[in-house]
Amino acid sequence: MKTLNPLDASWLMVESRDTPMHVGGLLRFSLPADAAPDYLRKLMADFRSSRKFTAPWNQRLRATSLKGLMPAWEIESDIDLEHHVRHSALPKPGGERELGQLIARLHSQPLDLTRPPWECNLIEGLANNEFALYVKMHHSLVDGIGGIKLLERAMTGDEKSSRKLPAFWAAGAPAQRGGRRGRKPAPTPAQVIAGVADMVRDQVGSLPDIARAFGSMIGALRNKEETLQVPFDTPTSIINGRIHGARRFATQRFELARLKKLADAGGATVNDVVLALCGSALRRFLVELGELPDKPLTAGIPVSVRPKDDEGMGNAITFIISTLGTDIDDPRERLEAITASTRRAKNHVQSLPKKAMTQYTMLLMAPYMLSLLSGVGGRTRPMFNITISNVPGPDKPLYYRGARLEAAYPVSLVTHGQALNITCQSYAGNLAFGFTGCRDTLPHMQRLATYTGKALEELETLLLGASQKPAPVRKSRAKKAAATATLAKVTQPAPKRGSKAASKAEPATSVDEKSDAAKPGKVTGKPKASAAPAAATTEAPKPKTAKRKAAKPKATTGRASKPKAPARKAAVKPAPKATTTKAPHKKSAKATAVPVAVEATDTAD
Repeated sequence: MKTLNPLDASWLMVESRDTPMHVGGLLRFSLPADAAPDYLRKLMADFRSSRKFTAPWNQRLRATSLKGLMPAWEIESDIDLEHHVRHSALPKPGGERELGQLIARLHSQPLDLTRPPWECNLIEGLANNEFALYVKMHHSLVDGIGGIKLLERAMTGDEKSSRKLPAFWAAGAPAQRGGRRGRKPAPTPAQVIAGVADMVRDQVGSLPDIARAFGSMIGALRNKEETLQVPFDTPTSIINGRIHGARRFATQRFELARLKKLADAGGATVNDVVLALCGSALRRFLVELGELPDKPLTAGIPVSVRPKDDEGMGNAITFIISTLGTDIDDPRERLEAITASTRRAKNHVQSLPKKAMTQYTMLLMAPYMLSLLSGVGGRTRPMFNITISNVPGPDKPLYYRGARLEAAYPVSLVTHGQALNITCQSYAGNLAFGFTGCRDTLPHMQRLATYTGKALEELETLLLGASQKPAPVRKSRAKKAAATATLAKVTQPAPKRGSKAASKAEPATSVDEKSDAAKPGKVTGKPKASAAPAAATTEAPKPKTAKRKAAKPKATTGRASKPKAPARKAAVKPAPKATTTKAPHKKSAKATAVPVAVEATDTAD
């Protein structure tokens, strides 16, 4: 029997129908080239007949007399695999939309804590000759990173040897956090006393360093030019309210080489680029809803840093807070702001010795955990707006039962005050994003996944394509990108005036138009896009078309009465007529703050 440490036990205390505290992983496999038609049926039968278990798959919570204040793990020998191992099938060919909907439903259901807290779901019916495994485990049993590693260690890099691998729960038990490495001899009383004395001595000795670290945060609040992001210096947004139990899940995947090129070009890290993509996507998403705060959103980020007294033996995991630059229009400037923020935060924690870093991290995160335990999360100002994690994975392909693992997507948890979580994992040259959110708060969350792709293209144009184009002022680059995106959406052969096609084409120019009309007083730090700029940008690319059509309007619009008007003027005037009545607002084109051509690609509904 193993008593849970306070951190692991806290996840049980927060558990509720609205906030189930489990994490998961979505593993997508390609069927073996020689797979028989009954491959998946046999795999499912083998799973349910596999009666060998290793920790933590065979651990169950033991009830205590203290009403859960001191829960403990005990070994469960009678495990009902009919309950733990399940089978789902999508209508063929199942795509991203259908798979995302299924994972959202499965992830919304709490685990049965009277049993070992895990479930495995085999999913068939995917397109491209694929199938998937969705595995979830309670956060008190394993954290998100540990859960993914647990699954990966049950696979192998050799396709042939993978055909004989046992079920995931029968694989050798890997090293786990929180002392889950197996049984150790009980310490003697003298060893316990010595250990307590060392711990107290370390904590007392770390107090000056910790005091200086928190003193720097207070100083950062007073200095407006300081780039150190401090807790609670963040706006309240729609993703920081109370949540309900239903979930949304979306995925995105990029080649890691693309992100590394951007990091090199921008003098940043891959993590900085990930934050910039998320910041751009969130900005566009919130502008579309008319809910972008004036102050920038912030992210809580687990990072691995090297303490000042480390001699190269390894890094320490701590937590930093960074701006997401959602108040900045230009993607390049947003990346620069994020890079400066994360660099300053890392330098701040690296000034601590290794022994002080653990205490510092616990003190830093204490308000967040207290808000969860007390139930005030979502009712007060958040410590930060969103958690964004980047988990390193294997760089070579893995196989299981002859099937190649194509992608591994983390499926994380959300809480009151944190209605959205973004977790990434690298694998075999790709970076996979898992977006987990509350369905009621973010009903169209799939758009966030789509907008990260658009953000990547914007950054590539600015950072990697700059040498091929003139170098105007940075802000105009972003506006130019907005105009280009608008043209791709809007510019079509001009329909005749008064036709049904002309009346239908007009509202499709911008999604932001509706939100601006609904909330005319909303100011987001930068001027919002209106319908006018979108229409105005369509005039410049059409002068030739206008000239060809100029002859007819001269005879029919009544403007030919002007004596010998210059041909240039007469040729240009019909263009506004062909692009609706939005042309008078041409001056407002300079106020465009964000791309206005938003594709209706929400596949989560």
